[in-house]
Amino acid sequence: MAEKPKLYYFNGRGRMEQIRWLLAAAGVEVCAEYLTFCCVLLLSKDGFFLFQQTPMVEMDGMKLVQTRAILRYIATKYNLYGTNLKDRALIDMYVEGTTDLSLFILSFPFLTPEDQERQLVTIKEKATKRYFPVYEKVLKDHGQDFLVGNRFSLADIHLFETILMVEEKVPAILNEFPQLQAFKTRISHIPTIKKFLEPGSQRKPIPDGKYVETVRNVLQMYHQLKPSP
Repeated sequence: MAEKPKLYYFNGRGRMEQIRWLLAAAGVEVCAEYLTFCCVLLLSKDGFFLFQQTPMVEMDGMKLVQTRAILRYIATKYNLYGTNLKDRALIDMYVEGTTDLSLFILSFPFLTPEDQERQLVTIKEKATKRYFPVYEKVLKDHGQDFLVGNRFSLADIHLFETILMVEEKVPAILNEFPQLQAFKTRISHIPTIKKFLEPGSQRKPIPDGKYVETVRNVLQMYHQLKPSP
């Protein structure tokens, strides 16, 4: 029996969350190694983490880093990356779009209250004027359940996750997007997705002050321990 993928990251969302979503959608059970002071010591050792960074996923005898590379490997392995080159190009394109939007949300907990107010305006503006209209039009034009090839893929998973994150900041954000409302409902009823949405899953909550403090402290310790070039 193959070992469960092991995830190395902070005990929170960050860049690992979209990897958790993808593995959950594929029905893959995982185990996690959360970054603590001891893990910072490991980070300082040459070669443990390629490029000395996370997220890292240990699976299939490999230590995978770089979020996009990890996502593509997992999506390909579990048939969530289209059926041909054109599909993969479209999936990559849509994922890059949702990634651009999600980055505004990932940085949000680390901002000052004043900057958070400005960021909230930016998130709403970017979602309603630039990104969500694209996916609304794609779904409307081809009249299919999913973004690419009428097959459930990485693009659908990441769009769904991003919709939920934006709704946490702006609850009524989908009011003007009926196609995305229907899409959200369809995806939420996929059994593996439904399971990941239930309490007790490895889905992480909205980052709180404790998470922000942990990330800052761990990163500070890492840079203090990192040997000079």
